[in-house]
Amino acid sequence: MKATDLRTKSEDELKQELLGLRKEAFNLRFQAASGQLENTTRKRLVRRGIARIKTILRERNAQAQANKE
Repeated sequence: MKATDLRTKSEDELKQELLGLRKEAFNLRFQAASGQLENTTRKRLVRRGIARIKTILRERNAQAQANKE
């Protein structure tokens, strides 16, 4: 998912997406450990998706703090 798509979503939607990606990352780790993971690229994509969402949430939080002051 692209960052521009994520920026249009609300904070609750981003948190739901983050939760889903974290669950997927957890499952992918188990598949990799047991040798069942076929698409190893998916781990990288999920990890980067998590980072994108966390970055956007952090930016919004920082902007809200700056607006308060």
